[in-house]
Amino acid sequence: QVQLVESGGGLVQPGGSLRLSCAASGFTLDSYAVGWFRQAPGKEREGVACLSSIDGVTYYPDSVKGRFTISRGNAKNTVYLQMNDLKPEDTAVYYCSADRTIATMMMGRGYWGQGTQVTVSS
Repeated sequence: QVQLVESGGGLVQPGGSLRLSCAASGFTLDSYAVGWFRQAPGKEREGVACLSSIDGVTYYPDSVKGRFTISRGNAKNTVYLQMNDLKPEDTAVYYCSADRTIATMMMGRGYWGQGTQVTVSS
């Protein structure tokens, strides 16, 4: 059974850090592009970090560039999102995704996890 499971969310103060983890089962994550997306209440889902499977190309929107880093784990079938200098506007449910390309993943295709809540508040 194909599955993506996120973990690591929680409540953090502004300026703090969190590392989200995504564990895949039922398929080999190494051969897929991977990404993290978020959705805040009343807003559309947006991609915050993507990593291709072939050439290591990454994508970050300006809102998180320099603060968020996506990486594959040394253990197979894991992907991480390191989030530093968190801001209240980063509050959202964060989802892990995997598909053959970043482009198709950005269109909502591929595999998706259930999400983990990140709340940035003092």
